[in-house]
Amino acid sequence: MGTIELQLACPLPTVPTPHEIESWVANVTRALELTGDVCVRVIDEQESRALNLRYRDHDDPTNVLSFPVELPPGVETVVLGDLAICAPVVEREAREQRKAPKAHWAHMVVHGMLHLAGYDHEMASDAAAMEALEIELLCAMGFSDPYQATCR
Repeated sequence: MGTIELQLACPLPTVPTPHEIESWVANVTRALELTGDVCVRVIDEQESRALNLRYRDHDDPTNVLSFPVELPPGVETVVLGDLAICAPVVEREAREQRKAPKAHWAHMVVHGMLHLAGYDHEMASDAAAMEALEIELLCAMGFSDPYQATCR
């Protein structure tokens, strides 16, 4: 595991503590045997919308964006990438989905970290595998299945 940098550009009351966010990142890196630095930036809707438009061509804010490091062949690094988590969107989703805010935050960190590790959900089979891993990791951290099944 590398270092974890946390940037709070949008501190809201339900944003987890730096220790909680760092522990969730660390749990994923340990479980997946990942090595590298990660930056987690907590952002507002304006920054999320701008990043989502620039990098995904979607003109709206989103819950989490992942930016894995992509280097040319032969260049080695100890950086996994960056996560941008939109605090207002995560809080709104938690309310709408009737989830505990901390559990939804943990889910967004795990989800983003899996993207940094190369997982995606573009195809149904990939989505199923990614969701199963999310459930496993979150349950190991003491959180309920975000997709409503019970922890195994």
